Amino acid sequence: MKFNTKVIHGGQHHEKVTGAVMTPVFQTSTYAQTSPGIPVGDYEYSRAANPTRQALEDALASIENGARGLAFASGLAATDCLLRMFKAGDEIIAMDDLYGGTYRLFTRLYKDSGIKFHFVDMNDFDKFQSLINENTKLVWVETPTNPLMKLADIAEIAKITKKHNILFAVDNTFATPYLQKPLDLGADIVMHSATKYLGGHSDVIAGALIIKDKALGDELHFKQFATGGTLGPMDSYLVLRGIKTLHLRVQRHCENGMKVAEFLSNHPEVAKVYYPGLPDHPFHDIAKKQMSGFGGMVSFTFTSGRKEDAISFLEKLKVFTLAESLGGVESLANHPALMTHASIPEDKRLEVGITDDLVRLSTGVEDVDDLLADLEQAFR
Repeated sequence: MKFNTKVIHGGQHHEKVTGAVMTPVFQTSTYAQTSPGIPVGDYEYSRAANPTRQALEDALASIENGARGLAFASGLAATDCLLRMFKAGDEIIAMDDLYGGTYRLFTRLYKDSGIKFHFVDMNDFDKFQSLINENTKLVWVETPTNPLMKLADIAEIAKITKKHNILFAVDNTFATPYLQKPLDLGADIVMHSATKYLGGHSDVIAGALIIKDKALGDELHFKQFATGGTLGPMDSYLVLRGIKTLHLRVQRHCENGMKVAEFLSNHPEVAKVYYPGLPDHPFHDIAKKQMSGFGGMVSFTFTSGRKEDAISFLEKLKVFTLAESLGGVESLANHPALMTHASIPEDKRLEVGITDDLVRLSTGVEDVDDLLADLEQAFR
């Protein structure tokens, strides 16, 4: 199947009993058994598996071209499950520009685990490779990154990780499988905050791992089952429903994102625009190489460099909603230093370029003229 068909039909089947086209919400915790240890059907207990979650996980595997999909209670729960693969003495190399929650998980929750984390510019291949040693077990990247839209060359990094027999995981939240397929480019694992574009309607918190190798997928499923961070049936239904319109929504996100980025690039109040679709973006060539579009996320700074101007701008917005998160049909605006990335120490934020005048926009699917008019009035 081609992608636009796969989001609707990939891995999906009509419900066996009634023939329901859309997977029902199986709101049950347990399942009848005919004899001890012998269930009536394929399910025993919903922490291990649930038909609604299974339908979502099959869809996730299908759209990312993976062997197994796993659905979690959040993106961070998915990331935490992956980290449980490692032990004291292991080392993980991560991109230097990360979502604040991921950075917090790595540096605070796992600080006493004995796992050593390195943060590096993944486009500096000499520096990246100098960190690899016999203890290196995982490379973790976001591309594009949150909030600076930095990119990493997935295929080139995969060549290095395969050479050293290191697992390679990609946070594909911003790009979505509509625009980028990390497993096809050589990654081993894809992570999504399914709260964002996969769900697409700002009505669910969810996460996902999609794994290229079935044996590794089975191992991660055991860890998920044993620790319990699974996604409930109603939330699974919402994400599954969202995936069915992913291609339509992301196409409009891309169209609006480009127009918003071009508008900001020509605005006298704007110093710098971070959007991989712009020809002057430092990673534009990588974006053209590994993405089929440039997404709906745009960040920018002010010519004044003042935090107060960013705050004033955000408070004046009317169509864009000032709120955390992204990827919904409605446009959202965010101040990373005070909101999504506040958990990163100020010196670390400034080191990677998250300044106090940085604003991040998630362009929705509204009429773009209304979005541009809203931005213009907020600058006044």
